[in-house]
Amino acid sequence: MSNSDPLPLVLIPRHIAIIMDGNNRYGKANDLGKGEGHVAGKEALDPIVEYCLDRGVEVLTVFAFSSENWQRPPNEVSLLMRLLTATIHEQMPRMYKYRIRLRFIGDRSQLADDLQALMIDAEAKTAHFEAMTLVIAISYGGQWDIAHAARQLAVQVQAGELRVEDIDKERLAKYVQLADAPAVDMLIRTGGEYRISNFLLWQSAYAELFFTQTLWPNFEAKELAAMVLEFAQRQRRFGKTSEQIEI
Repeated sequence: MSNSDPLPLVLIPRHIAIIMDGNNRYGKANDLGKGEGHVAGKEALDPIVEYCLDRGVEVLTVFAFSSENWQRPPNEVSLLMRLLTATIHEQMPRMYKYRIRLRFIGDRSQLADDLQALMIDAEAKTAHFEAMTLVIAISYGGQWDIAHAARQLAVQVQAGELRVEDIDKERLAKYVQLADAPAVDMLIRTGGEYRISNFLLWQSAYAELFFTQTLWPNFEAKELAAMVLEFAQRQRRFGKTSEQIEI
């Protein structure tokens, strides 16, 4: 791999998050069998991971299965679980090759025991890799994430270990998923929808949003590269004025 991006590293987003939408519509548009759009979507991930690694992106988080997706037809849920299992198995050699850390976020209590064990094993075996981190969100929802963090603080208050008045955004931030990772810089949604669908609500508070009509299986690194170039040209003010940023 070679880093050919003309942008200086300081302009590269540290954390990119992607809502991988459009698999079913891709399958229908291409007359594929039931669920084959999700299979095609699985194959689209590798070039995106490689692009991020080449360009020095520290964290790539992808939305694989939301907490709301449990409401989908049982046969589709079963297929998605099988694909997630296959994805983990297929990604492991790549994680070793490129020294990428693999992590998972979400409510694991609803997942099958064998999938949970596979996730724990993958995280343990790649925990020391430092080239990049690939995060897969499974059974994840941003509202669940914040509520889960608040519940942990409530337990501390109940135990007399924490005072209510000591709870602020900085303390809560320590208990959300990916608390140790950079905040999301770019949040991308493929598939033509203009919403973030309960994804990384806390972590994306100041993320630059990007939406594309491209269905996820058709999303390529060159389109991501164009978004990264636009990201570098945007002024991120974080509540300040343009004049303050330019000082």
